[in-house]
Amino acid sequence: MHGHVRTITGHEPIAMIEVSVYGPFLTLIDRAYTNDEGPYRVDVPAGETVGVRFDTHPSLDNADDWQPSLVTDDTVPLDRHLVPVGESADTARGIDVITAFLMASAVEGPEYAAHAATRLSRIKQSTVFLQRTQATLLEHLTELTHA
Repeated sequence: MHGHVRTITGHEPIAMIEVSVYGPFLTLIDRAYTNDEGPYRVDVPAGETVGVRFDTHPSLDNADDWQPSLVTDDTVPLDRHLVPVGESADTARGIDVITAFLMASAVEGPEYAAHAATRLSRIKQSTVFLQRTQATLLEHLTELTHA
């Protein structure tokens, strides 16, 4: 599987985005990082539908710059556009960001949770339901940070 990761607003490439591929039961299959031009390539077993998370890593310079994205797909190429931290999201992007953070909270540790809480707190959700879901997820990430 391969594709490009770009900004949602100007479609510029985003470097150092971690692309993680998960199989059933959130088993990590492969992981790669985008370079300065935004491409990535990961190995996916033939015919398997996977979850692909596009995210930053707490140890990188861009750890607090981009909201994550989650896709369950086997399409090639699989290109994604990420929402910068601090910007509003329409309903579909708001659901995408929350879903990606939910998956990450199941597979990542306290270091990730601290950065995730910072990023999630800086997105404006477009519906009351998403605002409430965001608040609950923020509470959960804060608890993980202190675990």
